Amino acid sequence: MLFKHRGGHKYSSNIKMGLGSFNSRAVIGVVQCCVFTEREMAKELLTLDNGTTCTSWNYSATRLAAGSADGTLSIFDFNDAPSSSSLRSTFKSRVFEGNIVKIVWVPPEYGDAVACISAEGIVSLWEEVVEDSQPLQWKICKSFGNKSSKVLDIQFGISSTSLKMVAAYSDGNVRVFELLDPLELKNWQLQAEFQNVTESVSAFGKALCLSASISWNPQKGGSQESSFLIGFNSNTAELNSLKVWEFDQAHQRWLPVAELAIPEDRGDQVYAVAWAPNIGRAHEIIAVATPKGLAIWHLGMNPDHNGRLPVERVALLSGHDGMVWQMEWDMSGMTLATTGHDGMVRLWQSNLNGVWHQQAAFEPTS
Repeated sequence: MLFKHRGGHKYSSNIKMGLGSFNSRAVIGVVQCCVFTEREMAKELLTLDNGTTCTSWNYSATRLAAGSADGTLSIFDFNDAPSSSSLRSTFKSRVFEGNIVKIVWVPPEYGDAVACISAEGIVSLWEEVVEDSQPLQWKICKSFGNKSSKVLDIQFGISSTSLKMVAAYSDGNVRVFELLDPLELKNWQLQAEFQNVTESVSAFGKALCLSASISWNPQKGGSQESSFLIGFNSNTAELNSLKVWEFDQAHQRWLPVAELAIPEDRGDQVYAVAWAPNIGRAHEIIAVATPKGLAIWHLGMNPDHNGRLPVERVALLSGHDGMVWQMEWDMSGMTLATTGHDGMVRLWQSNLNGVWHQQAAFEPTS
């Protein structure tokens, strides 16, 4: 699905690719939610409040979470009828005093839960539970963060042993938390803390990070070690460039195994990242948005003698007017959807010769 809306004074957008590249439903609207396919006209699903600042579909694109400028979290579900294409509000509560800037769903293997990030950098984790034979209701199960070191982004990843959560902070620190009990989303343990640098001896002044972007390797289970991407938009060049971090099982630590930046671009701010699903490729595909444009990278799977993975930038795309805010791959890892400051939603693909190009673009509604 694709989703875009305008709420309050801040323009916010959310995109979600469905099960197919172009037959999936897509949502585009201005303070309203519309659904369409490539062959259909847009169809309105619901109208969102004027103060809506962020939204997020769950993993199956059957539930929509929306955050507002006044700190209200809303959950919308499709009506019960099998053929229904309209959403209804099933939960609404004020979870923060101020603006909600991001909502992230917990992987469905761990129930229905969302993490909300406030403008003050506080994370609030909400879970849908059953208590004393009462109907399903949403309850807060965890809160963390403080104003001195704001949480900028969080993402959840599933390893072979547990659920992990990576959090990026405004001081440039990265923290990895591990869920101790799969039935208790309130029980998290700090597994690691480090900065997004390739050399531990790097020295720099106090970092001021405006935003961060994280993307886990979508490959689940198997023998592959847990890994994720992270890049910052900050005043500190060493933190900015996108790095791939992988868990070293033998030494129980996270190590940087690749840096996705050509020499002259190291230190460029990173606005958004997305790691593509891999169905049978001999390499990984990663998308990175920077001030230079939208870069597509290939990440090799065979490390060198230093444990580093080979990287190659295969495309640098332009098309968006201004900053790219969010990117999402389809389930096959062949189509990339992007949206940003210009309000456009663009779809990108490569041809049979491996040349990347814009396949489609959706105009914002008025």
